[in-house]
Amino acid sequence: MRTTTLARRVLLAAALATALPGIALAQAFPAKPIRVIVSFAPGGAADQIARAVSEPLAQALGQPVVVENRAGANGNIAGDFVSKQPADGYTLLMSSGGTVSINPHLYAKMSFDPAKDLVPVASAARVLVYLQVNPAKVPVNNAKEFLAYMKANPGKLSFGSPGNGSSPHLAGEMMKSMGNVYATHIPYRGAAPAIQDLLAGQVDFMFDPGVGLQHTKAGKLKLLAIGSPKRSPLYPDVPTMEEAGLKGFDADTWFGFYAPAGTPQPVVARLNTEINKVLRSPAFVERMNAIGAIPAPFSPQEFGARAQEDSKRFGALIRERRIVGD
Repeated sequence: MRTTTLARRVLLAAALATALPGIALAQAFPAKPIRVIVSFAPGGAADQIARAVSEPLAQALGQPVVVENRAGANGNIAGDFVSKQPADGYTLLMSSGGTVSINPHLYAKMSFDPAKDLVPVASAARVLVYLQVNPAKVPVNNAKEFLAYMKANPGKLSFGSPGNGSSPHLAGEMMKSMGNVYATHIPYRGAAPAIQDLLAGQVDFMFDPGVGLQHTKAGKLKLLAIGSPKRSPLYPDVPTMEEAGLKGFDADTWFGFYAPAGTPQPVVARLNTEINKVLRSPAFVERMNAIGAIPAPFSPQEFGARAQEDSKRFGALIRERRIVGD
């Protein structure tokens, strides 16, 4: 009996000795400011999410959280930069899921491997895309009319997106494929400048990741449908693209935070815990409501699984449409 008790004590002591360094690391982190590198231009969904998280996260961690924008190559510029930073939790990537799930299908060569060089930290929001048109240029009232109008005017319409291979671009390609219609894609360096050209009539429509919804409320743009499998709880009266006749249409993506591979698990866990607290706050929910996004507090493992699902879904579309990166 004494031998058994002694053995248990030895095992318990060994387990505590193994756990203590990780616990101490999590408690000591952070000891300096944290940088959040956003993969798209200011004003877009990724930028707005990063800034909505940064201030309350800084308060929770007791250190400044500084947001920087490094747009380009559908997130590859920011992703490459973060992947080469020290794996200590002080540099994070905020991006759409495209950097991890889509870019490996778009680019024959990349300067980093998202699956190996980055690790998921925390999801932030499910970002929906909203089919919006400039009503002065496209005389339709609903998505069914819009699809019919496109068929009657092949190649005459153009649509903007935050960049080649972005989720709004892929939503447009999904519509072209499933609806047997054609329109010219015009890529921009972010959603905000694409929306500005939609307002100006330089492009005719866009699958907006939410940043242009304010203009819909002002009557400057017309919202026809959403690209989700189900209607949005934020816009319950707006039909889905499936209801317009495109069965199985799903262009949702998950935006979130990543860190360089090798970042200690206790640091990832601490960041995940604190970010998830922010996502559940009324202030963050309100900010997301403004852009039509839905907060999505996941564990790192759940977030990674979502990225893998998106990779399969969008990878098939990219191969079918023969889309390549810039």
